[in-house]
Amino acid sequence: QVQVVESGGGLVQAGGSLRLSCTASGLALNTYTVAWFRQAPGKEREFVARIYGGRNNYADSVKGRFTISRDNARRTVYLQMNSLKPEDTAVYYCNVGNTYSGQRTQVTVSS
Repeated sequence: QVQVVESGGGLVQAGGSLRLSCTASGLALNTYTVAWFRQAPGKEREFVARIYGGRNNYADSVKGRFTISRDNARRTVYLQMNSLKPEDTAVYYCNVGNTYSGQRTQVTVSS
């Protein structure tokens, strides 16, 4: 049975950092494309970052501030978020292989 769990969200002041984790069991995470998305209240879902093969790509709004990486031994994909802004406040979730997602994690950035 596949299970995906996001963690690492929380409350942080503007300029601070958080690291989100997306851990999957029941599948070989290293063989899947993993993407992070976010959704703020009243807004559409927004793509944040993606890792596939040896390549990453990012939304323009987070480029240079966020870094996506993979730890195959831990079956985890990370989203390191630096220089956070209030507009980064949203529910974040990872999507594995365009098929599996977890329960989401809240990120709140105070000004």
